[in-house]
Amino acid sequence: MKKIGFIGLGNVGGKLSGSLVRNGMDVRVHDLNPEFVDTFVTKGAKLGGGPAAMMRECDAVITCLPSPAASEAVVQEMLPEVTKDKVWLEMSTTDEAEVKRLGAMVIAQGGAAVDCPVSGGCHRADTGNISIFAGCDRPTFERVLPLLTIMGRRVLHTGDIGSASILKVLTNYLATANLVSCIEALTVAKGANMDLGVAFEAMRISSGTSFVHETESQVILNGSRDISFTMDLVAKDIGLFQEVADRAGIALELNPLLISIFQDGISRYGPREFSPNIIRRLEDATGLDITAPGFPAELTDDEPEEPGTEVHPRY
Repeated sequence: MKKIGFIGLGNVGGKLSGSLVRNGMDVRVHDLNPEFVDTFVTKGAKLGGGPAAMMRECDAVITCLPSPAASEAVVQEMLPEVTKDKVWLEMSTTDEAEVKRLGAMVIAQGGAAVDCPVSGGCHRADTGNISIFAGCDRPTFERVLPLLTIMGRRVLHTGDIGSASILKVLTNYLATANLVSCIEALTVAKGANMDLGVAFEAMRISSGTSFVHETESQVILNGSRDISFTMDLVAKDIGLFQEVADRAGIALELNPLLISIFQDGISRYGPREFSPNIIRRLEDATGLDITAPGFPAELTDDEPEEPGTEVHPRY
C-alpha cells in the first residue's frame, strides 16, 4: 500500500495522519475544514479531492471522523470506487453494529475493511506511540499491520470487524469512570485541607493510580483541563458503550450515572468544553478551587517515537 488517503484531520486524525506524513508516506488528505487541509499540504501531504477520488486513486483510505453518521456519508461516497485490493480503515470511535454494516458493503464490492480505533490520548497519537485495536480477518490484518505500526506503538488484532469498536468504547468507559473517580478524590482531598501536590503523588504511587490519574489529573490541577477531548465526545463514547451493553442484555449501574453526569456537564458548560472540566460541577457546588502549582497545562509524550509492533494476548 503505497498511496494512503486520510479523511478527518481533527484532534486525533490530524495527529495520526501527521505520523504518516512525518514518516515519508504518500498521503492524500481531506477534511471539511480547508485550513486543516492547507496545513497538511504545507507539511508534504497532497490534496485528496474528496472521498470518491481518494478511494479511486489510493490503495487504502483511512477515516477518523466525529460520528457514525459522518463515517456513513463518507463510505457511501467512496463505495462506487471500491475495487479488489482496496482497503477502508475506520479509525473513528464508532458503533460496532454500524462498522460491521459499512464494512460488509465495502467487502461486497471486493475491497477489505478494518475496524481500527485508537486509545491512549492525543499526546501519544501525536508521537506515533498510541495503541491501536484492529478488527478484521487475519490476512487483512497482516496487510495493514505495516501501516498501523507507523501510526501506533502497540497494535492488537482483536478478532472480526466490530470487535475493535466494542473494545474501544469499553476502554473509553473505563477512562471516564477513572476520570470521575479521580475528580471526586481530588475534591475530597482539597475539602479535607490536604496539599493537592501531595495528594496527587499519594494517588500516583498507590493502588489508586491509573493512566487517567497520571495524565489527566495533571491538567486538572493546572487548571487548563486541556486534553484535546471534549464533553460531547465523552457522551458519545459512553453512549455507544451503553448500546453495546443493551444489545448484550447487560443491565449496568455505573454507566447510566456517568451518562447523567456528562449530560449535566454539557448543559452547564457546553458540549465543546474539555472533558476534565467536568470537575467544575464539584467546584461550583463546593466553592473549592481544585488547582495546584507546578502541573503542566498540556500533556506531552516523553517516549521516543519508535516503530510499532503487534501485541499478542497473554493468555
